[in-house]
Amino acid sequence: MTKAYDIAVIPGDGTGPEVIREGIKVLKTVAEMCDFQITFTHYPWGGEHYLASGEVLPEGALDLLSRADAIYLGAIGHPDVKAGILEKGILLHIRFHLDQYVNLRPVQLYEGVATPVKDKGPADIDFVVVRENTEGLYAGAGGCLKRGTPDEVAVQESINTRKGVERCVRFAFEYCRRRNREKKLTLCGKTNVLTYAFDLWERAFYEVAREYPDIQVDYAHVDAICMWMVKNPEWFDVIVTDNMFGDIITDLAAMIQGGMGIAAGGNINPDGVSMFEPIGGSAPKYTGKNMINPIAAISAGQLMLETLGEQKAAGLIERAIQKVLKDDIADVGAGRMGHTTEEVGDLVSASIRRTKAD
Repeated sequence: MTKAYDIAVIPGDGTGPEVIREGIKVLKTVAEMCDFQITFTHYPWGGEHYLASGEVLPEGALDLLSRADAIYLGAIGHPDVKAGILEKGILLHIRFHLDQYVNLRPVQLYEGVATPVKDKGPADIDFVVVRENTEGLYAGAGGCLKRGTPDEVAVQESINTRKGVERCVRFAFEYCRRRNREKKLTLCGKTNVLTYAFDLWERAFYEVAREYPDIQVDYAHVDAICMWMVKNPEWFDVIVTDNMFGDIITDLAAMIQGGMGIAAGGNINPDGVSMFEPIGGSAPKYTGKNMINPIAAISAGQLMLETLGEQKAAGLIERAIQKVLKDDIADVGAGRMGHTTEEVGDLVSASIRRTKAD
């Protein structure tokens, strides 16, 4: 019996619908090649919806998403909507409600893509960051007193639970084992200053490590991680860290792998519904110009298929991306690719068909 998947699509704001369009094109191609079906259900939530209706997510939205096999997100961010409204009301709301407790960020430099890191190539930049995704400073604990006065006090608390930390750490060990590359897992923290939170992280990390004798373990402060990610990215295989540090180091990682046009990620609930997205923002100034690189959105689709268990299809997309980046795109930056957004999607789809035929 042919497998079938129901994918909830939130194209979002700015150039999000354009890159998601090309991602869907590629997903349809690979589904046809690999004999499974995908149904895409589109939802118009984002800045325009909020401005027109006054609601961020309509009633029942989360129930609809919870019934999908996965969520495919374009971008959230509108120039006419105050920062934080859409991000908290859509992104964080979905992550917390669906318990997507891992943010998974593969970091790979493809051949043909330039990196600002001198004398480093694809063999040197190939690691994964596992970021805790539902706790820490993003949990929303805290408050503000005497706002707008000289005595104003703002408190933002980092919430770290044993359950939340341990399940993220365990996911990282399992992922490191499946990845089967260097089989090295590095904990990124700040144990010398954030002594309460990262004492918990460190204890959980080394206790779980006893169950994985085949995995080499390592620790580094977040500031050292940032330095070594630039100086010696080849040192890393899998990195696990908390929500805030993960947010920061994955943007640095995106730059060394060639920029936001390449970077994709997943918000993972291993036992539930996961959400996949390109890392770059909505880039509103490029909206409708058909000039944004869709590779990150296509890679997010690849990661989605990999998570759903469609390894063959995910592999076809990855090989097609590698081919197109090596042979067809002169520059991955916006407006300098030599191809339109639509043409890049066509190139990847055509490469999948040729690979399958071969």
